[in-house]
Amino acid sequence: MKIALFNGPKDVSIKETEIPNANPGEIVIKNNIALTCGTDVKTFLRGHPLWDPPAPFGHESAGVVYEVGEGVDDFKKGDRVTIEPGVPCGECEYCRTGEYNLCQDMVFMATPPIHGAFQEFILYDPNYIYKIPDNISYEEAALIEPLAIGLNIYQKSDFEITDKILILGSGTVGQMALQVFKASGASEVVMTDINKLPLEIAKKSGADKVLNSNSLESLKDNYFDIVIDAVGVQETLFQTTQFVKPGGNIVLVGMSPESILKYEIGKILNKELTIRGIFRYANLYKKGIELIKNEKVNFEKLITHRYKFEELTEAFDYLSENQDEYLKPMINF
Repeated sequence: MKIALFNGPKDVSIKETEIPNANPGEIVIKNNIALTCGTDVKTFLRGHPLWDPPAPFGHESAGVVYEVGEGVDDFKKGDRVTIEPGVPCGECEYCRTGEYNLCQDMVFMATPPIHGAFQEFILYDPNYIYKIPDNISYEEAALIEPLAIGLNIYQKSDFEITDKILILGSGTVGQMALQVFKASGASEVVMTDINKLPLEIAKKSGADKVLNSNSLESLKDNYFDIVIDAVGVQETLFQTTQFVKPGGNIVLVGMSPESILKYEIGKILNKELTIRGIFRYANLYKKGIELIKNEKVNFEKLITHRYKFEELTEAFDYLSENQDEYLKPMINF
């Protein structure tokens, strides 16, 4: 089988290796689709601060069960499935209370030495593999990973049907949050971004208003019940406290490259704001599958590019040089 490895800045190779065997309690998946995300592109350009090459990447995928190990009864060869990329320890206090996304011993796909999604066959724990119905495509199934983040944003936001929502950042996570809130009956969702394409997609996907991040003069201070920062830079962090109502909720999900940023503590105190951080998700894949199955969300507009696995280097060359011209690229096996 083939597997893609990151060897250094702008250096990706596809190598041959053996197809893994399903040990007892394991499953081998024949990969059909893998997605690229911002982390993959950043790794391609500059490397990763925690990884020594050669390293794998990719963590959003879907495919078909290829082999079932002894003792696995819930799956059979040929089942259509999607993969949750993190496998927690199952024993710590967070795992026992259902908050396994906070597990400190999480084994996450594409975090060395664990291989990523850019490979033809994936050996995996069946507890974090989910069957998908026939009316869900493999592309949609692979997008359940970022959809789960959108669902986590929603459930942490204390949303009420009359709430007005501002989402700062219209990348994949912002788009997923938009779709979840609109599916839940939100009356007003406003999206911002610095790039034209994601704003166009957000508008077509149901946003009530879209604005360039550099032109927010039409927004009223203290207006929104919920403000979501899906970017994670200093400017958007300040905007969360500016536009949220007193007593409102702020959800932080954009991962900043800097670990320390300034925040307006005076506004947080004076407005009695509730601020929540988001890290991945837990127990949300089945909810995501139901949303897609029942056509409550639609990902067609999010998929902007499709590449063959053999074109991976060319794909990353393009994606790294044209970051304002795509939203969610697909890699087909």
